[in-house]
Amino acid sequence: MNDAVARSSIVAGGLLGAASVAAGAFGAHGLKGMLEATGQTANWETASRYALAHALALVATGLVAALPASRHAGRMLAIAAWCFAVGSLVFSGCLWILAVSGLRMLGAVVPVGGALLIAGWLLVALGGARLADGSRIAAPH
Repeated sequence: MNDAVARSSIVAGGLLGAASVAAGAFGAHGLKGMLEATGQTANWETASRYALAHALALVATGLVAALPASRHAGRMLAIAAWCFAVGSLVFSGCLWILAVSGLRMLGAVVPVGGALLIAGWLLVALGGARLADGSRIAAPH
């Protein structure tokens, strides 16, 4: 299971990273005038920044999932990767669409993506606690 998690996380992270850099460049150059005129520059930049950060999180999750020590954390890492991927699509995707369309109702959906991103980080922390010896979270000795 860890090989599939690793592979899909790294591929998804690479694709999300490329998309976020392209979106950031497009916003800074191709859409600059429109985003400034509508006051949506901050939304576009936030979407691009969060997508890039979570692209790196996906790649890192994939690399950790590939470690032999991750055998006890595999399920948590897989769910974390899913949270990062879906959360990024919802959070950044809705902000990008909001920025160009003005559809304010998307602002209500953005926190769902944010909650998935937070859940992904918490799952990485829980999975990390299980890496060394396969035990559940335990107090330091």
